[in-house]
Amino acid sequence: MWRDAGTPADSFYEIRPECTDVPKTRFKIKAGKTLSVRKWQAAFSPEGHLDLGKTLSRIYRGGIHPLIRGEVWEFLLGCFDPKSTFDEREQMRQRRRVEYARWKEDCRQMFPVVGSGRFITAPVISEDGQPIQDPLVLSQMNPDKGADGNRANGIEPVTDKKVIQWMLTLHQIGLDVVRTDRTLVFYEKQEHLSKLWDILAVYAWIDTDVGYCQGMSDLCSPMIILLEDEADAFWCFERLMRRLRGNFRCTDSSVGVEAQLNNLASITQVIDPKLHQHLETLGGGDYLFAFRMLMVLFRREFSFCDSLYLWEMMWALEYDPDLFSVYEESDTDSEKAEGSKGKAKSIRQCGKYERENMKSGANNSEAPLPISVFLVASVLKDKSSKLLTEARGLDDVVKILNDMTGNLDAKKACTGAMKLHKKYLKKAKKP
Repeated sequence: MWRDAGTPADSFYEIRPECTDVPKTRFKIKAGKTLSVRKWQAAFSPEGHLDLGKTLSRIYRGGIHPLIRGEVWEFLLGCFDPKSTFDEREQMRQRRRVEYARWKEDCRQMFPVVGSGRFITAPVISEDGQPIQDPLVLSQMNPDKGADGNRANGIEPVTDKKVIQWMLTLHQIGLDVVRTDRTLVFYEKQEHLSKLWDILAVYAWIDTDVGYCQGMSDLCSPMIILLEDEADAFWCFERLMRRLRGNFRCTDSSVGVEAQLNNLASITQVIDPKLHQHLETLGGGDYLFAFRMLMVLFRREFSFCDSLYLWEMMWALEYDPDLFSVYEESDTDSEKAEGSKGKAKSIRQCGKYERENMKSGANNSEAPLPISVFLVASVLKDKSSKLLTEARGLDDVVKILNDMTGNLDAKKACTGAMKLHKKYLKKAKKP
């Protein structure tokens, strides 16, 4: 399930000693502010019903103790219904583990490296479905035999277009896996790298609309670290992707995250029109310089530990008690849900950001904007003076934003986002 409570809290995020050029971690466990193991357990009834509303403000004030982080994330991301019992959740967990095992076995049948404890970083198949007899591929598939032994690499010519498309992504996943959180001691172990690869490979198979895109490994990595069971980590990642998959959905004419970049432009135009005009003059009116921040939720701008703190604060602020039921109902539809549709709900069980949206009537519109857009807007607002005086081109904008890496405060960024959100809602209401 989640990580053993006997494990030191900071060992999950231990940095390799030779990696000195990493962002500084600001997150600290604060007594009376951080959601502790005791406070979390006290939020459950004897049957297992969870009063999540009790914990949301504490998560926002001080984050989650690392020992329970994985378990709490499962609720924040909508894996489980807070109104369910301990027994009901255990039954659901077991059903999901069986379902994941079935999907993984389907993938293994198509490509035997899945589930083998290994992964690949070179193409295994051509676009017309022919196996590639590359020495690197052969050695990765059969490390004991080396590059020679392989006519029997287990890959036959493929004609199914869906299978071809999936197999074409496998080496791309591998290339990203070896680059993901490489400063962490955790990923020195081959088994952890292969687990990350397996989960992303299975996800790419079941989500044919999106498949795999660069950046997903950054989103999945914390799940592997926090949740010991591979299937549990998969489902936590799958729920996160329900929120974010729109960012990764691309067509011939548009990039998925483009809608959020347009929203960011609209927010900045309302909140800081002078900065927006300056960025447009520099040719940055499309806000593509903020692409990475939105795609991987600030993973590169914060230390590993601080990015987790930022995520859980965001999710606590955005929390919608209907999330679980919306996701479960959507599984019978052809389209995956990407947020709540605004049913009647208990305002006490909602996060502060969600409550603001409800008060303003934002949930009656097509969909409320995610807090991540306001986080980026808050960062731009904070750097407004510097951008206005020092940015003479888009390269300067990118440099100023890159210089923030390791110098951002997650709590301050969230507080700034909430203030901008409130201000934006007021200004947007005006005729």
